[in-house]
Amino acid sequence: MATTDQELEQAGVRLGKLLQEQGRTIATAESCTGGWVAKVLTDRAGSSAYVMAGLVTYSNSAKQALLGVSADSLEQHGAVSEPVVRQMVAGAVQAAGVDVAVAISGVAGPGGGSPDKPVGTVWFAWGSGLDQTEAVVKHFDGDRDEVRRQSVLFALQVVTGFLEGA
Repeated sequence: MATTDQELEQAGVRLGKLLQEQGRTIATAESCTGGWVAKVLTDRAGSSAYVMAGLVTYSNSAKQALLGVSADSLEQHGAVSEPVVRQMVAGAVQAAGVDVAVAISGVAGPGGGSPDKPVGTVWFAWGSGLDQTEAVVKHFDGDRDEVRRQSVLFALQVVTGFLEGA
């Protein structure tokens, strides 16, 4: 089933309310989603109270320059990997001075996949720094838009869960 605009909106509103209730701030560090998580969060009026930054670091050089991702991690593991998304979270927390960040890097397609990272492979990390970060890989079905929509929804949901458990 395709992820709808309404589902994205509802997840964004839920996370936004939670951030506001807890007095926390967030930044996003996005690659394959191109800023879509930040877009959903900032669709709500008053979101400037909790959304501090949305960093679209699509290229490896941007991941290094803006988020401090190490060249070694990119070379050894590739951009779509656990070490890279963990470093993206830490870099976003530091760059934006926020309480929590979420990072996404994946292969949305239709090309770019490989046997070990096929189209639909997306790594996520979320947390408040390198040593306080959770990460997981997901494999989504569908075309580019569907992979990206599922990624945005998943990111919003895992940060909500993280903050509910904090």
